[in-house]
Amino acid sequence: MTSSPRRLSRSIPFWVLVAGSVGSLAGGAYLLVDRLGGMDARLTDGTATTNDVYVGQMWAVLGAILVGVGLIGLALALTLGALRSLARPEAAPPVVTEDALDDDLETTADQSRTGESHLTDDAPAAASEPLVR
Repeated sequence: MTSSPRRLSRSIPFWVLVAGSVGSLAGGAYLLVDRLGGMDARLTDGTATTNDVYVGQMWAVLGAILVGVGLIGLALALTLGALRSLARPEAAPPVVTEDALDDDLETTADQSRTGESHLTDDAPAAASEPLVR
């Protein structure tokens, strides 16, 4: 089986990175806005409890961390895309057509009829002769 160069747009791990980053960014933004908005409203009304203030801050910090992780993941995906566009594509394997196969067969048949050997003087030594290195 031959391996062909994979495009980044068809890479499942790349899309998992992008989707996870966007999900983390969205979830973190939701937590951040929701907790800070609720805490602000309760503090303004004067109905805030210690649980709202101290636990709400921890949820807001978690939201900020998730936003940061999402931004780092998106920056990494952008970097991978840029590096992949700079990468040199591998040379494509030669395409063998039916005509090329027919030419090879004709050449071999001509050599066998004329008695010409396909070996040259640069051919390796016979098996009975030792190889010197």
